[in-house]
Amino acid sequence: MPEKWSKASYPSLKPLASYILDFLERLTFIQKWIDNGAPSTFWLSGFYFTQSFLTGTKQNFARKHTIAIDHVDFDFIVLSDESKYDLENGPADGVFCYGLFMEGARWDNKIEAIEESNPKELYT
Repeated sequence: MPEKWSKASYPSLKPLASYILDFLERLTFIQKWIDNGAPSTFWLSGFYFTQSFLTGTKQNFARKHTIAIDHVDFDFIVLSDESKYDLENGPADGVFCYGLFMEGARWDNKIEAIEESNPKELYT
């Protein structure tokens, strides 16, 4: 990536061609959000500053249930059988997210738990 771009861009170690594809995907995601309203599922790794999205999620929950945001924490459920969930409309509380990665571990769908990485596999 050209040095001038990296000063104004999100952090990326991708080569230029992959960076451009990723950037266009991000633009498409945000444009659909602008055009159609909030999506039912959010591409978490597509955000520039993920922490602000997660804070906003907590704020929305706290306001809806009139509780202090300091008392709100995240709970996670890995959706291995998406047919049980209404991914078209999103959850009643919280958000559906995709695009998460693990380093030094992996998710095992068979036992629905975090396991050690497969040999020579850094990210899953």
